[in-house]
Amino acid sequence: MESLKQKGHYEERNIIARSPTLQTVLMVEKFIDENSGEYKKTELFKKLPRKVMWQTFQVIMEYLESIAKIIYDREGYVVYIWNPKLMRKIKDMPEVKL
Repeated sequence: MESLKQKGHYEERNIIARSPTLQTVLMVEKFIDENSGEYKKTELFKKLPRKVMWQTFQVIMEYLESIAKIIYDREGYVVYIWNPKLMRKIKDMPEVKL
């Protein structure tokens, strides 16, 4: 969350007041993974399986973007880009040190 503070997107007290639970972050991430490229941000928010406050959703989306799990395409659709299989392959390569 430090990177979000450094970017100046949220005041520190807003992050604390709207800190999502791990369960909520994982729910949003899973939904994005299953529906990658189908929804823009607002549409995605409305289609989530459970209700989430908009401010909390914003924090989750910024977090997922900051750790390179999602991007937005040119039209604004949310795309899941995290590839764990590729990461395992790269991690096991002797010439790569993570």
